[in-house]
Amino acid sequence: MTDFSELGLSPKVLRAVTEAGYEKPTPIQAGAIPPALEGKDVLGIAQTGTGKTASFTLPMICKLARGRARARMPRSLVLCPTRELAAQVAENFDTYSKHVKLTKALLIGGVSFKEQDVLIDKGVDVLIATPGRLLDHFERGKLLLTGIEIMVVDEADRMLDMGFIPDIERIFSLTPFTRQTLFFSATMAPEIERITNTFLSAPARVEVARQATASETIEQGVVMFKGSRRDRAASEKRAVLRALIEAEGEKCTNAIIFCNRKVDVDIVAKSLKKYGLNAEPIHGDLDQSQRTRTLDAFRNGDLKLLVASDVAARGLDIPSVSHVFNYDVPSHSEDYVHRIGRTGRAGRDGKAVMICAPSDEKNFAAIEKLIDKEIPRIENPVKSRAPEPKAEAPVEKAPEVQTAEEKPERSSRSSSSRRSRGGKSGGGSGGQSRQRDEAVVGMGDHMPQFIAMSFEERRAS
Repeated sequence: MTDFSELGLSPKVLRAVTEAGYEKPTPIQAGAIPPALEGKDVLGIAQTGTGKTASFTLPMICKLARGRARARMPRSLVLCPTRELAAQVAENFDTYSKHVKLTKALLIGGVSFKEQDVLIDKGVDVLIATPGRLLDHFERGKLLLTGIEIMVVDEADRMLDMGFIPDIERIFSLTPFTRQTLFFSATMAPEIERITNTFLSAPARVEVARQATASETIEQGVVMFKGSRRDRAASEKRAVLRALIEAEGEKCTNAIIFCNRKVDVDIVAKSLKKYGLNAEPIHGDLDQSQRTRTLDAFRNGDLKLLVASDVAARGLDIPSVSHVFNYDVPSHSEDYVHRIGRTGRAGRDGKAVMICAPSDEKNFAAIEKLIDKEIPRIENPVKSRAPEPKAEAPVEKAPEVQTAEEKPERSSRSSSSRRSRGGKSGGGSGGQSRQRDEAVVGMGDHMPQFIAMSFEERRAS
């Protein structure tokens, strides 16, 4: 396939695609769109950043252009693991359906139920939701899923990581058996494969890249870091991160910095700002409005450094990210591929640098095994202090040989010294302080008389 016009899309959708500036489909789009338009189930396996979103939005718009939604009964459903990904899918629908009259609703946390209820009551063609908020609406009796014609599960392996699989299975059971299912994932864990075997019917399998591989356009590197002391390791690691960013200079137009823990996201962002770098944090504990403002600022170029937890690792369409810094080695090797997939998108060059502490070496080895290549080592940019010259060891003198004449003289000096300190040796016990050359004096004539008396004599007295 060399052109979108060869995929069978409607003229109105093709017009929107052209206006968005896209000319050629990506491999996943070329493989998934034709069977989706034919009404077949699709199982798409492709790495992050390959254009999976358009693979299901474009055929959905074409098929939903005919028909009308009823109140509380959406015609299609797109399930996403995070709020940000769901919001991005909604933006894609707005972009590609600008010449088609379709209605949509976005059901995510952090937004008023009342506003979402109003949209559902009017009837929507496309419902985009996170699993938890969708089930909240269903349990409140505000939503029916019996009218679903097309169901999409995006980033299914991320759903597995976040513990959403039971919710996904329940949602599947609430939709009609006759629905068309489009299922997309970057990897195929056994649990994901079980779900596809259960809920997909003879799917067209489209796999465009080896599972969990990184794009060849991404330059990778790792700094093997070891702190000088345990209490200084965290601050020294942040210094390494700053040095890595500064070493890239103007080549680093913007970057995402990934941390494993939310608390470290805040600490690292605060540290970068303290040293004059333009950085902001984003993670699941922040208010949704703040997360949205931060992402918008990063997309618009007003924010250079986005410090993130893995909530931002999947599906965010920010095509011009020049660098990814893994402040922490991810505990799951697959997450490494998803993280660095934020750079080098759409054929662009990118760079991904990771800091590996001694405690991370096991996870680091798992990453190299997964991607089947050795990640080049980078010299630590923070020059360690020059080691202080070691003090020369004192030259040991040969023990002096004492002559027979010298020995009594030393003994005499030692004895007089001990007598001047009250007859005590420096650190010995009382018994040991007695001069060895002194005779032991017994009681002699000074022995009390009663000691010499027998027991009977003492009793009688």
